[in-house]
Amino acid sequence: MRDETAQPTELGQPAQVRWERRTQRPLLALAVAFAVAYAVPIVRPEAGASVTRACTGVEWFVWGAFAADYVVRLALAEHRARFVRTHWLDLCAVVLPMIQPLRLLRLVSTLLLVGRRARMASQIKLTTYVVGAVVGLLMFGSLAVLSVERESPDGNIKTLGDAVWWSFTTMTTVGYGDHAPTTGLGRVLAVGLMLSGIALLGVVTANIAAWFIARFEKDDAEERRQTAAIEALTAEITALRAQVSALSGAAVTAAVPRQASGQDAVGGAPVNAPRS
Repeated sequence: MRDETAQPTELGQPAQVRWERRTQRPLLALAVAFAVAYAVPIVRPEAGASVTRACTGVEWFVWGAFAADYVVRLALAEHRARFVRTHWLDLCAVVLPMIQPLRLLRLVSTLLLVGRRARMASQIKLTTYVVGAVVGLLMFGSLAVLSVERESPDGNIKTLGDAVWWSFTTMTTVGYGDHAPTTGLGRVLAVGLMLSGIALLGVVTANIAAWFIARFEKDDAEERRQTAAIEALTAEITALRAQVSALSGAAVTAAVPRQASGQDAVGGAPVNAPRS
C-alpha cells in the first residue's frame, strides 16, 4: 500500500533530492556496519583470519555502496559538471581507495562520504552533527593509531585505552606527551587529528557563543517589549486622567449656574414678576 502522506512532500522535487532523502538511513546503517567491521580486527587481533577477511569484505562493501551512491547522484543531477565541481571531495573519497588499497585510505574515504551525506540531512542539526563528528573522530582516530603503533618496537601505544587517551589529548590540543606516535603514518594521523580537533572545537565554541548571544538578544527584546508596554500604559493612564479632569471641570461649571438659578427662585422675588 502506497504512503499517501509522503507524496505531497516529494512532489515536484528533483530526482537527486528524492534519492538522497530515501538513502539517508540505509547509508547511515551501513556506516555503523563499517565502524564495527573496522574495529573488530583491531580490538580483537586474535579473532582469526576468517573474521579479518569477513570484516575486510564488509569494509569494501560499505565503501562500494557509498561510491555507488555518488555515481547515482551524479547520474540524477541536472547539471553534472556543477555537481562534480561542488562535490569534488566526494569524488576524491571514491577514487582514493582505488589508487592504493590501504585500509587507512578506506577509513578516510568512507568517513568523508559519511560526513558529506550526513550534512545533507536537513533533520540533523549542527549540534548533533558536531557531537557525532567528535565521537566518530575520537573512536576512529584511536583505532587507526592503535593499528599503526601496536607493532612498532619503539611505540608506547599498545592498548585501546592508551589509544583513546592519546586521541583525546591530541584532539583537545593538550598533548601531555606520555603517549606519542613513533611511526611516520602515526604522526600523519596525529597531524590530521590535531587539525580536525581544532576545527571541531572552533565550531563548538562558536555554537555556544551563538546560543548565548541569541539568549541575550531574546532577553533584551523581552525587556524592550515590557518597557514599551509600560510606557504605553503610562501614556494611556495620563490621557484618562486628563479626560477625567476635563469632564469634572465641565460638570462643576454646569452645576454652578443651575445652583444660582435655584436660589433666586426660592429665596428672592422673581426678576420679571408683576408688582402689587
